[in-house]
Amino acid sequence: MNASTLSLVTTDKQYRTRRAARQLALQCLFQEEFQEATHDSLDEFWREHDTTPEVKVFAGQVVAGVTAHKTELDTVINAYAVEWSLSRMPVVDRNILRCALFEFFWLPDVPAKVTINEALELAKRFADEESKRFLNGMLDRIIQQEPLLEAKRVEITARTSSQSPQPQSSQSMNPGSCEE
Repeated sequence: MNASTLSLVTTDKQYRTRRAARQLALQCLFQEEFQEATHDSLDEFWREHDTTPEVKVFAGQVVAGVTAHKTELDTVINAYAVEWSLSRMPVVDRNILRCALFEFFWLPDVPAKVTINEALELAKRFADEESKRFLNGMLDRIIQQEPLLEAKRVEITARTSSQSPQPQSSQSMNPGSCEE
């Protein structure tokens, strides 16, 4: 196996690991919406969802981050949710947004396009087509307008222009198939 093949294997493994971790983080946060989270309930969640240490670490990072920054995340969601309140949003949508925003703001190593793509994959798996459109619109609006996400905007523009010689349109982002 040459170095470039090894790199692809490592990247593919990390991609699958983080996808599984995002799913478990979403499930854990969903569960916490309906019962008060305690150390015992988190331990119970991990007993019921046996997984690899790598998945557990990233999922735990997302859950802990969303929990620690929930007020800030919800403030951003409320600021960009046109004619929607957090309480009116489906629990799954609300938590997918929180997870994606946590990645935008606190995980600079995760490309914005990957975060968006993974949020839409979660919506495909756990929500419906309307939720997917809603989430894509919200994430697009936030990434395009939130002053604190300038670096993520620049990253998207740089990645897109290096992959495609065509000028970018001002339409909604279409993250396509992005891998970490």
